Amino acid sequence: MRLDKFLVECGIGSRSEVKKLISSGAITIDGNICKDNNKNIDEKNSVVEYKERRVIYKEFRYYKLYKIDGYITATEDKKEKTVMELLPDWVNKKDLFPVGRLDKDTEGLLLFTNDGKLAHEVTSPKKHVDKIYRVLLKNEIGEGEIEKLESGVDIGGYITQPAKAEVINLKEILLNIREGKFHQVKKMLKAVGNEVIYLKRETFGKLTLDDMAPCEVREIEREDII
Repeated sequence: MRLDKFLVECGIGSRSEVKKLISSGAITIDGNICKDNNKNIDEKNSVVEYKERRVIYKEFRYYKLYKIDGYITATEDKKEKTVMELLPDWVNKKDLFPVGRLDKDTEGLLLFTNDGKLAHEVTSPKKHVDKIYRVLLKNEIGEGEIEKLESGVDIGGYITQPAKAEVINLKEILLNIREGKFHQVKKMLKAVGNEVIYLKRETFGKLTLDDMAPCEVREIEREDII
């Protein structure tokens, strides 16, 4: 792969930006400064460094974020802050997008990737990927409401798939669903006469928040997800 293309693919900058970096001597290959934009490299074995840090090419990238309140799940928006703004500089953001959706006021686990096939797999209800939410409720919840949530409820002309609900206390549950309809958890609780006052996604497939801090980002591997 040509050096300038390699650097663009690794998220170092635009084509014009990386050409300036190369011509300024900011890039080294196997320990030697390279000022040739057209130099071909072995993207898997050549040691390319920028700011004394190795630049590594990966066709597909995967990250998990502990999302906080106040950010919408989108790649860009003219009015609202997006989850992309929570990603630190070391994350290669080229072609990256959030998988699924967490509402602006919902916290918790959010997956990012540039792997469209993987994104489809984990968001399709047919794939049965579990998503567990911690839900704090306005009103106490009873056995009858739990049974309704688990058997499926009408959230506006759509009957949800069977879910699992674990009661932590009368105003707190863990809700396990395999879908991701718009405002689904809030609509499900509304359908049984209750209201969500706090919502946090704690697991997504095999991914968990572990001991992550709010706003923390970790790079992961595909096999960590499903």
